[in-house]
Amino acid sequence: MASGKLVALALMALLGCVAGYGSTPSYPPPPSSTPPAAGYPNPSTPSYPPPPSSAPPSSTPPPAAGYPNPGTPSNPPPSPTPPSPTPPPREPVLKIGHYHKTCYKAEKIVRDAVKKAVYANRGIGAGLIRLFFHDCFGCDASVLLDPTSANTQPEKLGIPNFPSLRGFEVIDAAMAALEKACPGIVSCADIVAFAGRDASFILSNGKVNFDMPSGRYDGRVSLATETLFNLPPPFATLQLLKDMFASKGLSRDEMVTLSGAHTVGISHCSSFSDRLPANASDPTSMDAKLAKSVQRQCNKTGDPTVVQDVVSPSFLDKQYYQNVLKRKVLFKSDAALQSPETINEVRLNARISGRWEKKFKAAMAKMGSIEVKSSANGEIRKQCRFVN
Repeated sequence: MASGKLVALALMALLGCVAGYGSTPSYPPPPSSTPPAAGYPNPSTPSYPPPPSSAPPSSTPPPAAGYPNPGTPSNPPPSPTPPSPTPPPREPVLKIGHYHKTCYKAEKIVRDAVKKAVYANRGIGAGLIRLFFHDCFGCDASVLLDPTSANTQPEKLGIPNFPSLRGFEVIDAAMAALEKACPGIVSCADIVAFAGRDASFILSNGKVNFDMPSGRYDGRVSLATETLFNLPPPFATLQLLKDMFASKGLSRDEMVTLSGAHTVGISHCSSFSDRLPANASDPTSMDAKLAKSVQRQCNKTGDPTVVQDVVSPSFLDKQYYQNVLKRKVLFKSDAALQSPETINEVRLNARISGRWEKKFKAAMAKMGSIEVKSSANGEIRKQCRFVN
């Protein structure tokens, strides 16, 4: 993500969170890594301190911790006669088959690296989808950059990403192969996008199969602080979800569609501890049987992980929407889709075969075009973990 993401309305993703409410909360350091359950890396939520049981009294719901109110810009108002802003660099036009003439095996090389990793551990596929989500609210491979003396806190160390984000080694393997085949041609941002697409194909047993436009450049700026403004918390309300997705040009329907990625992978218990035990008086509370099951798993030392989809945890499918209807979802942000505004889309996705997969393909391609870089403000890295 580039510095342009630090606008007040740049609130987004699917998958990552912080706990608590307030304007300037103080977050503890990320907890030590807990070994993933059943070999599945968390594709959507890292470990965070649990949300508070109650919010401060207010006439309107307060924004999530670390997130500016979507309707209130955090920057001071402009002067009566502000200077003319410098036009941002023109975003490149992404196209299918961008590397056909310059590196015609590029997509196959990435696909081979993804296949090797996911066939060995399907959980890595979930991690690669999440990696794409967390990078592609400004698709510039900034999430791949390692800390350096010049920047000790890049995006990958942000609270929503560390230590749960996975799949970096797959991107490295693909880049190494590409540099041998056609050095200096393929961007790391495109590798992340291809890998997210290919992982979706494998985990869906070929049902999510689409062409990913390419031609992205790699960003040079990576700040951990930007992650809080771009990734929605698991306790987000429907309004917050809509606002965060809208700020990136994604519709309410696309938000519902992309939420379906919660059908794969795992989550830390701290990300939904406020929903345990189930509240019988709350019609959106977690299914009582599921709540008892996950509470037993969560009553271990540390911050255990549980699968997000108890029916088909390693398959990218429409089961998520059936789980929403049956209240068998972990997060408040998932339960929020039971709202009258979104419930019809949930029902249609749950019942009509192939409907969600078709919409997910289109939404993934669209998400991959968000705030991409051009040669004017980006580069083609030689190593994905470091700027040139």
